[in-house]
Amino acid sequence: MTTKILSAGDIIESRCTKCREVLNHRIVAMVEGKVVRVECNTCNGVHNYYPPPAAKAAKAPKITASKPRSTTAVPRTSRRDPAEVEREEWASLSPTFDLEKALPYDMNCRFMTKRLIDHPVFGIGVVKTVTVPNKMQVLFKDGIKLLRCQYM
Repeated sequence: MTTKILSAGDIIESRCTKCREVLNHRIVAMVEGKVVRVECNTCNGVHNYYPPPAAKAAKAPKITASKPRSTTAVPRTSRRDPAEVEREEWASLSPTFDLEKALPYDMNCRFMTKRLIDHPVFGIGVVKTVTVPNKMQVLFKDGIKLLRCQYM
């Protein structure tokens, strides 16, 4: 097999910077036997020579050592709906409520966790958390609501 020695004016494949594809180019300049500048035969743009990317070899499939699989498959448990969890918590707490001790809700009052409050719109609720500087999460029958309050 003979290898042709390239010279100025020969046709060579190059990656064109304008067309962004590998196309035929005419060699414009060479330095010490290496192609330096080419002219695209499609768009006539003159630019530095960029050789076409090498053909990628097919990758061999990765073989990894893994743990032997169990013969008894454990079914995956799906994530529970947060609203369902809140409803279940409400159902378990509501029989223990002493409605006489429920404090009327006022955004300028201070509340502690596990206190019962009576909200004019949402009804009876239990304070879950109080966060700095002035918010609290309250569990109502409809779910958890974020309300304003004074910090203890």
